[in-house]
Formats: sequence, structure tokens, C-alpha cells
Amino acid sequence: MIKDNMIMIGKAGDKEIYLNPAQLNRHGFIAGASGTGKTVTLKVIAESLSELGVPTVIADIKGDLTGMIVPGDEDGIRERWQSMGLESYDVRKYPVHFFDIYQKAGHPIRAVMQQMGPMMLSRIMDLTDAQQGVLNIIFRVAQDMELDIIDLKDLQAMTLYVGEHYKDYTSKYGNISKQSVGAIQRKLLELETEGGDKFFGEPALDIDDWMVTEKGLGVMNMIECDELFQHPLLYSTFMLWMLDELYDRLPEVGDVEKPKIAFFFDEAHLLFDGAPKQLLQQIEQTVRLIRSKGVCVFFITQNPMDIPNSVLAQLSHRIQHSLRAYTPSEIKNVKSAANAFRANPEFDTFEMITALKTGQALVSALDEDGAPTIVQKTKILPPHSSMKVADPNRVAYAIETDSIYGKYERTLDAQSAFEDLPEIYAAEEEMKAKADAAKQAEKEEEARRKAEERAAAKKANEKSWEEKLARKASNKLQNELVNMGVRSAKKLLKNLLK
Repeated sequence: MIKDNMIMIGKAGDKEIYLNPAQLNRHGFIAGASGTGKTVTLKVIAESLSELGVPTVIADIKGDLTGMIVPGDEDGIRERWQSMGLESYDVRKYPVHFFDIYQKAGHPIRAVMQQMGPMMLSRIMDLTDAQQGVLNIIFRVAQDMELDIIDLKDLQAMTLYVGEHYKDYTSKYGNISKQSVGAIQRKLLELETEGGDKFFGEPALDIDDWMVTEKGLGVMNMIECDELFQHPLLYSTFMLWMLDELYDRLPEVGDVEKPKIAFFFDEAHLLFDGAPKQLLQQIEQTVRLIRSKGVCVFFITQNPMDIPNSVLAQLSHRIQHSLRAYTPSEIKNVKSAANAFRANPEFDTFEMITALKTGQALVSALDEDGAPTIVQKTKILPPHSSMKVADPNRVAYAIETDSIYGKYERTLDAQSAFEDLPEIYAAEEEMKAKADAAKQAEKEEEARRKAEERAAAKKANEKSWEEKLARKASNKLQNELVNMGVRSAKKLLKNLLK
């Protein structure tokens, strides 16, 4: 509810509790056990932002936020706002664009893989330094070969190609081990199994399509996550890509009167449970830096301890619904949650967290000077839109009649690495065949030359032998003639002496 350009989210007794739009880029969280009213609080804030003309992106894990397109139950709302002493409270619907990575319950969401780059992919896939280095080489080889890596099968094909040609690239780009290539292939297969083959591709989502208003209301971009949240690797990939894309696209604005866009990540623990250290560092850095772009981020989770301390420290707007505290571990978590608030001398924060009723929350926000306010026990306002799940036919109609229908529905499969590499393989095979043929021809020519040399040598040897025999025969003949002459002379001399 907007009042004097402030977001009124509830009342603490007679005191109205507000969120200051100018401070929302300091981020926040909404925490509490199941059934304590977190979804209502999310709806109230998102509706108010829409009324301020601020678009939102909402990860709808349970599918219970589709009611934004339907006016609320007036009787139920009237009863609640009258109990809070409000003069008037109307019901209305809001403009919603539905999206779904799995392309079942909304416009497809796609990203081009080479725009995400090897650094972010390495962190998402939890690659080692050596494996990250090899992934960098794979992208560099593709760039040098003028091959586009658009979708998952492009990167899989390039990884296979570089792995097969690792000896050719090691001297130029650095060491490429078969083990690192194999690890990357396994991670890409895991990403494909989770649905990465649908997320990576074209046409890629244009973030500008999220930064829109309709009739003065900020559009709510609802991300269907009923299936997505079951695949934490892809969920983290999608979440980090969104924030990084916004960080790259939006200019530095510093402090603003209201956010440029706000993100709500329901069941936030899914982003952090078992997440690799590199990914957590990337999320922390992105959340910290993106506030200067005028972006607001809210994490919704059951317990604030589900959020890493490095990220939790950056969440200045804190809305805590009831938590249960029966076991030692639960008691410890509640104490930690209580210590995160600026104490109110009127009550014990720890005791109050366990005593809150459904629809009540402890709220501490930033005042106009950026200082956290004293925590207040707050009764949360009812939303203007329906709390029920919208009829699927109504959702389908909303999708087919919104302003971007048809822009992303058809998948494009442009010529890229996957399509180009078979031609490269064929060209390499042809070159290899020609090289083999040339080598064989050279070998045959060498054999022919050697055969000719052997024949010539044999012939020369035979001629030499004949000449030797002739000389020998000539010498023998000469000797015989000499001998004959001697004998004849002796015989003649003997006859003369008689």
C-alpha cells in the first residue's frame, strides 16, 4: 500500500510501519516458518512496488503467486483492513508476465552461453583452477576459430574437439589435460540433465523486457520455479545470470528515489545449500555491487540462518515471521535471528519470534538516514490481489495476450559451433587424407628412386665385372702368346744348334 510515496506494509498497534523506497536497494529478507505469512508479505511489497512503477522479478517456487492477475477476495480483505483500523482498501489485479525456463507455464527464458562466459560458468559448475583454465582455453579456441558458443551442445562439441586436439593447442594456450576435459564434460552433462539445454539458446532474453510498466504499474515478471527449484545447479545458474546481466546493463545511479527493479527469490536456501564456495563468493559480490545500479533484492526463506553470513550482512530490511524453537538447534537459530534486530525495550525479541501469530512479523527497516529502525511487532496488511492460485486457463490467457507474446516462443538454432564443427572435422579428414596420399606418393617415389639406384648400381657392377673379366682374359691371352713365343723361340734355337 502506497501512502505519501512510502510503502506501508502493516501496523504496530496504531503505528504505521513503512519501507522507504529510497533505501530498498540495501536489500532485505523475509523469513519465517511455513504457513506464517511470508507469501502475503512478499505480495504486499511487490504490489506496492508495482504501484510505484517499479518492475519486479519474482521466483514463484510453489506456484501460489499467480493470483496477482486476479483481484482479491473483497470480503476477506475488508474484514482484515477493518480490524486494522484502515479507512479504505480496494482490490485489484496487477500486470504480470509469466516466464518458465522449461517452457511449460510461461515465456521461455534463454541465455547465450558465450555471453555468460567461462568465468561464471566455472564458478557455477564448481571447477578447479586447472579445469577453469581449460574452459578458458576452450572458449579462446572457439573465438580464434570464429565459432559461436550459443547453447549447451555448442560448448559440449567444443570441449570434445579441444580434448581430441589437445596436443595441437598445448604449446600455444597452455597445458590441457584429459582429466580436466573429462571433468568439464561431466559437469556439462549434469547441467544438461537439469535442463540447461533449454536455458541456453536463442532468442536470448532481453532484460529490457523486464524493465517495463503498463498503465503506470510496474510489471511483475513471474518466474515459474515449481520444476526449476528441484534443480539447484540450474537455479543458481539462472539467478546469477540475471543479476550479472543487470549489473552489466544498468548504469551506476547511486542513491535513487525508488529501485529500478526489484528481485524476490523465494525459498532462498535452495540457492545456498551445498553451493560451491566460488558460487557463494560470486553471489555475495554481485549482491553487494548491484545496489549501486538501483537494484533491490529480497531473499525469502524459512530461517535467516539459511543465508550465508556474508550475504545476510548486506540485507538491511528484515522481516521476521514466527519461528518454532523446540530443539537446541532451533533455539540457537531463533537467538541468532533475534540478535539480528535492533532491540525494542518493550519486548524480548527472542520470545516474540516464537509467539508471533500468522500474519504478524517483526520488522526493522532503514529510515531516511539509512539507520536501522527499532524492531516492531507488525500486523501485515492484506494484499490487493487474490491469495488463491489463478486458474491455469486464466494464466494461459494472460501469457497469450501480454505485450511480449511471440518474441521468445520460437526457438532459433543459428549456425554455431555444433553445426560448424562437422565441416571442420570433414576438412581436417580431407587434409589428412591428402597428407596421407602425399606421404604415400612420396614414399612410393622414394621406393622407385631407390629401386632405380639399385638397378643402376647392379648394372654398373655387372659392367665393371665384365670389364674385369675382359681385362683378365686379355692378360691371360697376352701371357699365353708370350709363352707361346718363348716356347717357339726355344724350339727354333734348339733346331739350329743341331
